[in-house]
Amino acid sequence: MDLGPEMTRRRFLALGGLTVAGWGLVPAWARAAAAAARGSRKTLVVLFQRGAADGLNIIPPYADPAYRKARPTIRIAEPGRPEGALDLNGTFGLHPRLAPLLPLWKEGRFAVVHAAGSPDATRSHFDAQDCMESGTPGRKATPDGWLNRALTSARIPRGPLSAVALAGRTPRTMTGAYPVLAVSGADQLRGGGAAADSFEAVYEDAVDDLLSGPARELGRARKAVAGFEKADGRAVEDAGYPKGKLGRDFFEIARLIKADVGLRVGFLEAGGWDHHFNEGSTQGQLAKRLDELGGSIAAFYSDLGAAGSEVLLLTMTEFARTLEENGNGGTDHGHGSVMTLFGPVKGGKVYGNWPGLGPKALYESRDLAVTTDYRAVVSEVLRGHLGLKDTSAVFPGGPDAPLGLL
Repeated sequence: MDLGPEMTRRRFLALGGLTVAGWGLVPAWARAAAAAARGSRKTLVVLFQRGAADGLNIIPPYADPAYRKARPTIRIAEPGRPEGALDLNGTFGLHPRLAPLLPLWKEGRFAVVHAAGSPDATRSHFDAQDCMESGTPGRKATPDGWLNRALTSARIPRGPLSAVALAGRTPRTMTGAYPVLAVSGADQLRGGGAAADSFEAVYEDAVDDLLSGPARELGRARKAVAGFEKADGRAVEDAGYPKGKLGRDFFEIARLIKADVGLRVGFLEAGGWDHHFNEGSTQGQLAKRLDELGGSIAAFYSDLGAAGSEVLLLTMTEFARTLEENGNGGTDHGHGSVMTLFGPVKGGKVYGNWPGLGPKALYESRDLAVTTDYRAVVSEVLRGHLGLKDTSAVFPGGPDAPLGLL
């Protein structure tokens, strides 16, 4: 059968709204891959906050007078004051809209790394995200992403649902040789649609493994979730998740984990963190985003129950916001931010070397400095949770200084 010049591999895989990336030319790994992937229940979930989340208001250094002075209208008040921060350790607090996460902190299942970020100095969202997702600061030509390289280096068995991104297309960090399924949710995968059904049937026995491999694995992924009940918005809310895409995405990842279909790495993304105006303190754009974030993460671990002890959630953002608020009640592009970790971590602690917010400590006289390279945090997670012995192939030339997070 002549596919024609327009039937490229990528176009084929994108049919039906589903994307399968990096399946390789010969899918020999497909034999019993899903069963092998279920050999370990340890799962890593990565959440990328796109837009540069304001770490100084998410985990406010409320005890620092420079913080209070620089943000007269949008700072988070000290603990004990009306709508004040929730105290974490006498120096740092938790934004009050993240109150649902406080129990996880007290249980030792929530840790913070402050003044964390990329060594790259760009203030461009596009360049910073590309840099952080490739894992090679200063090298724009890197063809794959660090999370895909980690999957290969960890020798995670290649099942149809071993690596899933809740996204419209394969994210930069998951692009590479390891097979990744990008889908909006289990219902989309289960439903497939006429286009997916047609191509799966036509190419099931195709001689060309370039097509038959992805078709078979897409079919196996669909069969793996065939027994899922359709979940509407009411089902998501009944499970305790807040309204919105992020709550729905966490619900979908939890469904896959609980169903034990072999998921080892999940990826989620949340936009809307670029607050140049009306960022607010406990009201405003940031507060609304944190309502959804805190509620989603709390519901996720509640939903997982005992299975949550094997699920590590890591959050990151491309860079942060300026120390000083601007004239529009917002903040501009900065440098150092925060990373948070949940699940099987040594929680209840703020990690990292806090540089302070004094004039001499600021990066370019305006931003929180980066004292912890995000690659050091991720490397420790990959070793301690996914079992990598060596992360040099994931982050070539990157730092490898454990913080004691796990």
